[in-house]
This record gives sequence, C-alpha cells and structure tokens, in this order.
Amino acid sequence: MTGLTTVTATAPGPRAVPRHGEGSGAPPRWRTPLLFCGPFAVLFLAMYVAPIVYAAVSSLFAVRRSGLGLAPPVKVFDPLGNYVQALGDKAFVASLGRVALFGVVQVPVMLVLALGLALLIDSRSARGKGLFRLAGFLPYAVPGVSAALVWSFMYSPQSSPVNHLLRPLGLGIPFFDDGTVLWSVANIVTWSWTGYNMIIIYAALQSIPAEVLEAARMDGASALRIAWNIKIPAVRGAIVLTAVFSIIGSAQLFNEPTVLQPISGGAVPSTFTPIMSAQAAVAAGNYPYAAAQSVILAVLVGAVSLAFFTLTGRRAKA
Repeated sequence: MTGLTTVTATAPGPRAVPRHGEGSGAPPRWRTPLLFCGPFAVLFLAMYVAPIVYAAVSSLFAVRRSGLGLAPPVKVFDPLGNYVQALGDKAFVASLGRVALFGVVQVPVMLVLALGLALLIDSRSARGKGLFRLAGFLPYAVPGVSAALVWSFMYSPQSSPVNHLLRPLGLGIPFFDDGTVLWSVANIVTWSWTGYNMIIIYAALQSIPAEVLEAARMDGASALRIAWNIKIPAVRGAIVLTAVFSIIGSAQLFNEPTVLQPISGGAVPSTFTPIMSAQAAVAAGNYPYAAAQSVILAVLVGAVSLAFFTLTGRRAKA
C-alpha cells in the first residue's frame, strides 16, 4: 500500500554479560572470604595478638618505688631492666630448668603410652574398642583442678591409700620430697593427658588404607612388624602434633603444682614453674616484671617448637 513504511525486523544481538562485581550490583569476590574469615580474625587479634603485644610493651617498663615506700610506685621506661632481672633471678631460672626437665622426661613417656594404647585398641584382635577408647579418654574429661585435688588426697601423708598399703611392709613413697615432687606432678599430667593424645593417634590410625594392612598380612608380616613398619610411620604427623601440643602444655604447667602447694610442706614453692613465678610477680603488683617473664617463656617455647618441627621435618625428608 502506498504511504506505508516498511519496517525490517532484525534479531537483537547478544547482550554483554557484566562480570561479577562489575555493574551487576553484586559484591566483589574478595568480600565473601572476608565475611567468613572476619569473625575469626577479630577474635584472633583481640584474644591472642593483643595480649602478646600488650605484654611485650609492658615488659619494657619498670616499676620504681621510693626508698621509704610512702610515694606511689611509678613506671619508667627501661627496655632491658626486667629481662636482666628475670635472667638473674635464680628462682625464675630454676623454674625454667624444672619445666625443661619435666618436658624432656614426661612428654616422651606420655606419648609412648598414648601410642601403645592406640596401637592396642587398633589391633585386629581387640574387642570392646569403644569401651576402651572411652575409658582412656575419661581422665581428660575430668577438669585439671579436680584431678589434682583427687591426686592430692592420694599423695597426702595423712590420707594416702598407697602409703597406707605399703606401711605394713615398712615402705613408703615420699611424694613431696624435693627429688620426687616434680614426678608426682608429672604423674598427674600423664594420667590426665595420655588418653587425649591416644585419641588423636588412634584417629590417624583409622586413615591407613585397609588394603595396605591386608597386603602386609598376606606377605606374612606379624602384627608387631606391621605396627613398626606401617602404622607408626603412617601416624608420624599425629605424633609430631601431639608432641608439640605437649611441649607447649609443659611450659604452661600451673594447675597441678598450685593445687598441691598447700600440702607439699614447702616442696612446691610459689615459683615452682615459670607461670607460677609470673603469677607471684602479679600478686606483688609488679606487672611489667611478670610480663617480661611471660615473654621470655613464650620466646623459649617458640624456639623449642620451631627446632622440633625443623628436626622432625629433616628426618621425614631423609
């Protein structure tokens, strides 16, 4: 028809899809992991990093009091004063040596017991595995202070059932002698934490493929040889992990000796461990000195843990 305009319909071209975060109104990709990691980062900074920084800064100041003690104490900047005092404090240095001896002896004994129990429960002929796992873990479920109170009854010269049974034989165990009190504490720690480490190692044993164990049995390997050549190397990572946890825990030794202190007859002084020594400084109002002791302990524990990781890593590669 005349006067009508012909319109040619054309197919629309492909629309450009905006990239994620580019004009689509969606948040950038980096915001999603930040939302998940944010709560942890806040708690980590507030509960872990901030106290360490505060202790390190506080240790750089020293408390000065007047000769007569009439004026209030003042803090002066003395970056090395507290550290020199701590390293020259025989009681604090002795507490470091005491904890080092504790860790060298107690940690290997505890881990050997934990590994042995885990291997026994994991053995093919074991029965009632759930019951034995629960029985081994129950001591860890008991709060540390409560466990120490129970053991203080076992150690007490007046109420110790152990010495009561040994008395007719003319024997007795001096739990609070200077040479044995450290091992009395070690016994409580070993009783409390062996089951915890056993569970970690036992869980690692469950990850060993059953085909590997069955192939070893078909080749005629005994249960002892399978445990030594297959199972123990396979759980090496778990053993290293529990060893590091135990080293750190040894440095934090506090509850058990503190509970035993009132009945120890002076065998457990207020500076028995580094944490107890720092707590004594806090009780005396010398917070910077306590902070310096804490920093020294943290540095030593970090150095020992790093050296242990390095040593075990080199052996793994060899």
